[in-house]
Amino acid sequence: MDLNEIMIFVKVVQAGSFNQAAKLLGMPNSTVSAKVSALEKRLGVTLLHRTTRKLQITQAGQAFFNRSLTALQELQGAEAEVTLNQGEPQGILRLTAPSVFGSTLLPEVISQYLEKYPKITVDLIFADRVVDLISEGVDLAIRAGELQDSTLIAKKIGVSYFAPFASAAYLKKNGTPIHPKDLRSHKCLQFAPLGRDKWELVNKNKNKISVSLVGKVIADDLHVIKDFALNGEGIALLPTFLCEMETKKNRLVRILPEWRSDVRNIHFVYPPQKFPAPKFQAFMDIALDVLKNRLKETEL
Repeated sequence: MDLNEIMIFVKVVQAGSFNQAAKLLGMPNSTVSAKVSALEKRLGVTLLHRTTRKLQITQAGQAFFNRSLTALQELQGAEAEVTLNQGEPQGILRLTAPSVFGSTLLPEVISQYLEKYPKITVDLIFADRVVDLISEGVDLAIRAGELQDSTLIAKKIGVSYFAPFASAAYLKKNGTPIHPKDLRSHKCLQFAPLGRDKWELVNKNKNKISVSLVGKVIADDLHVIKDFALNGEGIALLPTFLCEMETKKNRLVRILPEWRSDVRNIHFVYPPQKFPAPKFQAFMDIALDVLKNRLKETEL
């Protein structure tokens, strides 16, 4: 039995292609293909049908994959259990998060993590798409909002919400809104994923209001929207954690303080594992400690 062949076969099925599996494993594509062919020869059965367009697993291949995946997970769990308290965390931690979290919330966490555990390397994927943790070999994700994949484990970090902000210069020139309906007469900077035509706001009494907007700037990047607000180009609906530094320096002012967007939960998300690796658990411990105040649930 060659466990390396089995591990490579499992990764090919998870990744959906030989090319993607080779990238994840850091191997030449030819090596991955040869290992799977050797496994099929040893077993005397076809596990995968290869075509130019797609990879199709056979019935025998599916059965072998299911049992092999369980066995590999047990081996990984056994290794983690044995090494859980043996020395400091080390190795590579692969982490993914939306770009706005990556540039705003994670630098402090990662700095503390690497300072405490110098044998760790952090491999970051900042992406606004939903990264497939299994097929892309990612240890841990940070995600906002409702979670779709029920097979993953989720641990709540905190919450986030959007609120309206503007520069002092803009407000001095154009006046300060005192009710959401006043936004209709202001230049509003719109973050496209939240809606191009309106903002949905809620107050402490759970009253909701939908405000139709006529904006001059629409973008799908929150940092761009914030920069326009800082330059006095209008009012922006932004995550409060993204504006902490600017509000402390009075470069941005939160307006309509009794109104905000709906609250969104922020979670750590990761594949099920009986014994989390030390590098994994150590990162979550530091992140939870650093982020608890930045993503805490507050009343309006």
